Amino acid sequence: MIGKRKSLGKGLDALLPEPMEEAAAPSQGLSELPVETLYRGAHQPRRRINEEGIEELAASIQAQGLLEPVIVRPRPSGGYEIVAGERRWRAAQRAGLDTVPALVRELDDRQAIAIALIENIQREDLNPLEEAAALKRLLAEHDMTHEQVADAVGRSRTAVSNLLRLLNLAPGVREMIDSGELEMGHARALLALPTDEQAAAGREVAKRSLSVRQTEALVKRLLSGSPPEPVPDPDTRRLERSASEHLGAPVSITSNSKGKGRVVIRYSSLDELDGILARMGTKLER
Repeated sequence: MIGKRKSLGKGLDALLPEPMEEAAAPSQGLSELPVETLYRGAHQPRRRINEEGIEELAASIQAQGLLEPVIVRPRPSGGYEIVAGERRWRAAQRAGLDTVPALVRELDDRQAIAIALIENIQREDLNPLEEAAALKRLLAEHDMTHEQVADAVGRSRTAVSNLLRLLNLAPGVREMIDSGELEMGHARALLALPTDEQAAAGREVAKRSLSVRQTEALVKRLLSGSPPEPVPDPDTRRLERSASEHLGAPVSITSNSKGKGRVVIRYSSLDELDGILARMGTKLER
């Protein structure tokens, strides 16, 4: 059984001799090809292969079989080049399959690149930077407008523009996105900073595990010239954790350079306050 594919949009119609849905339809020459006759695609946009994801997919294939074919094109030297479905091919081998269902298509380089890029983008297999690079290739190599690219990949024009802006990030920030230390929301916030300040801010975000909203606040402070919020030292964090566990409520401790500060205990009801006070050896007078 072949799974239902998500539509790849109208933007590919100008690139392919037939609509993508028809080109990928199971009735159009589905074949069973030996896994050793397939080769990695020359136009694969993904820079990293997630081994954990391959293992999960292999387990699914062992349980249910390979539900969706790969798309390939003949190689001049023999065998087939994978245009779309490299992860499925790798997982099928890991699962011990000897053959995989495949759709064999006669495609030129331009068509193969477009299918590879759009298939990966729509499957959300790419991280934001890989997706941005793929979109840029569609724009540059296929002479497509932002609107055509957005239609082809099923995204809004604004989403396409926001992704393309990520390519303007400092190299250090792009590396943190690639490694998973920063997410799309963090990156978009850091774009407001001058390029030479982005990497340092990105490292601070990753080190402090800031949320996107906290990152936006950090960027705002940096742009306004305000001093950054002090980062609690490890001893203070340990005290907060110990006090929180003892009292059964969130505790925060802040102090200044002169040793003065405050301890804040948060509670959500009077009953919870009674419990906190009891642990402190006192009780609330009603």
